Parts: sequence; structure tokens; C-alpha cells
Amino acid sequence: MSLLADKVAVVTGAGRGIGRAVAIAYARMGADVVCVSRTEENSAKAAAEVESLGRRAWPVAVDVADTAAVEAAAKGILESAGRVDILVNNAGVTRDNLLMRMSEEEWDTVLDTNLKGAFNFTKAFTRPFIRQRSGRIINIASVIGLIGNAGQSNYAASKAALIGFTKSVAKELAPRGITVNAIAPGFIETDMTAVLDEKMRGEILQRVPLGRFGAPDDIAHAAVFLAMEPTGYVTGQVLTVDGGMVM
Repeated sequence: MSLLADKVAVVTGAGRGIGRAVAIAYARMGADVVCVSRTEENSAKAAAEVESLGRRAWPVAVDVADTAAVEAAAKGILESAGRVDILVNNAGVTRDNLLMRMSEEEWDTVLDTNLKGAFNFTKAFTRPFIRQRSGRIINIASVIGLIGNAGQSNYAASKAALIGFTKSVAKELAPRGITVNAIAPGFIETDMTAVLDEKMRGEILQRVPLGRFGAPDDIAHAAVFLAMEPTGYVTGQVLTVDGGMVM
């Protein structure tokens, strides 16, 4: 299948987890992929996987929270790839702590990566999208941004803000044919959830009607759906992929 034939996608946080799954899913659907990660090792590894599927790939190592570095990276991406059709803002971190114990550094790190990172990349590609009068922007939020979670006030704030950011930018860019949507994953089997002990995992699963954790591919399939041509009338939406947890 080539649902994304010859499209160029930029995926942040592509080195592992959900970002890696999205990059691979896009390549399988015919897209070329810019694999953005904080480290050269992870970005190169993701790019190699995309190339193994017969698509072009460009590894880009950049801190998404560094505005100047992102601007420079975006310029280089456009020069190398020629154009960008899809942007997936997936890069994210957690620094969990109770509010009374949370440090300023823990707060700032999460907001800078999860929210400012999406702002930086979206702004960097807005003008090119406007010039070509097309583009798909997909922000990876979280169900935590919808329901909150004790010990994750920083993470919840960043993801709730990302949803508001999504809706606002969707309204700004809709007249130019650009769609902006968010995906809100539930509990997905990634490095972030691997640290949960068995008791916590059991408590979470009791809240999931489908009775299992999600897989990164579950989110990747949603990201493919929102990037396809037939879904061009969908914008400003939050697609919750959580096994029914918050329905």
C-alpha cells in the first residue's frame, strides 16, 4: 500500500517508542522520513530502519526545545528533502514528582520539550506549508492532558496545553488547506511505561476496557490515518487511542 506515496514526513522523537513506530509506518506507506532525535545515534538508527524499507531518510539530531537549533535544522531539512508534507510533533519527556516536591528544573524540562518543542517545529514549517497551501501537522498529546494524573502535573500541563495549541493553530492554518490534529495515547508499552511496577500496571489495566496496554503501532496507525489524503476534512480534533480508558 502507498497511502503516503512520495510524501515527506518529519517525525520528532523518532529514535524510539511511538516516534520510531510512526516513522516506520510512514515509510511502509510510501513516505520519505526525516528522523529527528536528540542524539545522533538514535536519529541515525531510525533513519537506517526507514531506508531498509526502501524509502529515503534523513537523520537529524537536535534538541527540540532549542529554538535557534530547530530553525537551523528546519532550513537544512527543506534544503535536503526539497519539501515537507507532514510534521509529527512527538518528542516528549517525563519528570514525575508530587507538586510539593517538584523542582523548577523538572517543570521546565517537561514544558520545554513537550510544549515548546512542538511550538518550535510547527512555527519552523508553517511558512513552507502556507506557501504550498498544504500540510498535515499531528501533535502527540496524551490522555493525561485530558484527565490529569497525580505526580504528573508538569506532564499533564504540557499535554493539555498541546491540545489547546493544536486547536488554535488549526483555526489559523485551515484557510490555507493545512490540517492540525492531536492524538491522545493512553498507556502505551514504551520506555516511559516500562518503569511501572506490577501493582501499578494492574491498577491501570483495570481502567482499560480492552484489557491491555496499547502498542506503539496503535498510535502509528492513527498517525497514518490523519496524514492520508482522504482525511483532509479533519482538523482541530483530538483522536484518543486508549483502549476506551477515558470514554
